[in-house]
Amino acid sequence: MHHPRAGRGSARARSALLLMLFGLIAAAATHGAADARAAEAAGGTTVLDRTMKRLDGSEQNLADYKGKVVLVVNVASKCGLTPQYDGLEALYRRYKDKGFVVLGFPANDFASQEPGTDKDIAEFCRSTYGVEFPMFSKITVKGAGMHPLYQELTSQPPPIGGEVKWNFQKYLLDRSGKVVAKFEPQVNPEDPSLVQRVEQLLSQG
Repeated sequence: MHHPRAGRGSARARSALLLMLFGLIAAAATHGAADARAAEAAGGTTVLDRTMKRLDGSEQNLADYKGKVVLVVNVASKCGLTPQYDGLEALYRRYKDKGFVVLGFPANDFASQEPGTDKDIAEFCRSTYGVEFPMFSKITVKGAGMHPLYQELTSQPPPIGGEVKWNFQKYLLDRSGKVVAKFEPQVNPEDPSLVQRVEQLLSQG
């Protein structure tokens, strides 16, 4: 024999169970969002969370540059764009006291235009262009041997991600270490679009 009261009781129980499940799901989502916000507020993991070798052989934790506006550039000594060293150094000297730094990463991936040793590169940069911004040991920025730094840079969401096209491609990072812009190799360091973006990021404190 069917008991209406029992049916209503079962329905209420199912409703209560569903409400409880929905509540648990909502709480988990809120907790996850809070965790994400907390991680972001704490700085999170960025492309700068790695240690790399400088041209002089010393180890440099790139995380030391968090808090600065950073321009990451793959460089070469025998490229038609090599004179951009002048502009990069001028940009660095102009804004370094405001919290800006250029990080140079030599690479021999394009027409073998960086064939020298780290010692050769250091001497060339110092004697030819008076480079004072931080320069790092030669790495690979494309292909199977791509350095993890560039694996992360090139895997960024569009329009920043994508392969490195040539020497002197530029990635701009804000003070938190987030990659916020990419500039093609032919964009000179003194180009207004680049300079204005640097100034904008510096002004954000």
